[in-house]
Amino acid sequence: MTRDRPLAAVLDVDGTLVDTNYLHTVSWWEALHQAGHRVAMTDIHHTVGMGSVRLLDRLLGEDRDRDADEAIGAAHKTLYATWFDRLPVAEGAADLLRALAGRGWRVVLATSAQGSELAALRRAIGADDAILAATSADDVEASKPAPDPVCQALEQAGTEPGRALFVGDTVWDVRAARRAGVDCVALLSGGIGRAELEEAGAVAVYRDPAALLAGLDDSPFARLERG
Repeated sequence: MTRDRPLAAVLDVDGTLVDTNYLHTVSWWEALHQAGHRVAMTDIHHTVGMGSVRLLDRLLGEDRDRDADEAIGAAHKTLYATWFDRLPVAEGAADLLRALAGRGWRVVLATSAQGSELAALRRAIGADDAILAATSADDVEASKPAPDPVCQALEQAGTEPGRALFVGDTVWDVRAARRAGVDCVALLSGGIGRAELEEAGAVAVYRDPAALLAGLDDSPFARLERG
């Protein structure tokens, strides 16, 4: 690890900074229902955080007829877009980003959201002054749990895995970070339990951004700052 390389805080958005996982769950459920699929809400919830192709692979099977994938994905986007003007930001999200930036961390968002969806999320958070860059599904070949979004974020931050931490809320976030060689701090704000996140490899678990902010001086961020 090169100590003169900058510190990077890479953060997921949905479920981590903005309380949207259940909105995505309902939107996917309705999109799948319209296409004639009966899928349990709990199964959908546990796939949120993946890109749409991986999500459908897990819910409908890789041997499915893929001709309907585009229509299902478009329906999900249309349904989810109805929430764009009222996306609920997780408590402490903007303050956490600004606190990290103020401590010298390069803040990069790494998300499966793209285009107008990512723009809506950033507007809701309202902390663009603290965000160096954002990588979306448009920028990588494979979505989480592949490491591609995290690796792209490290490149944007100009640093290496040992000088970065990832903050996410799903096991897919934790696995993507670990595959990129980055430790993951997990939040419970996405609705995934502590045991699942720890089993996936999270190095610390907090309730939400506000709890991480309150404990920042004793967190993995402070330990990495001290070297």
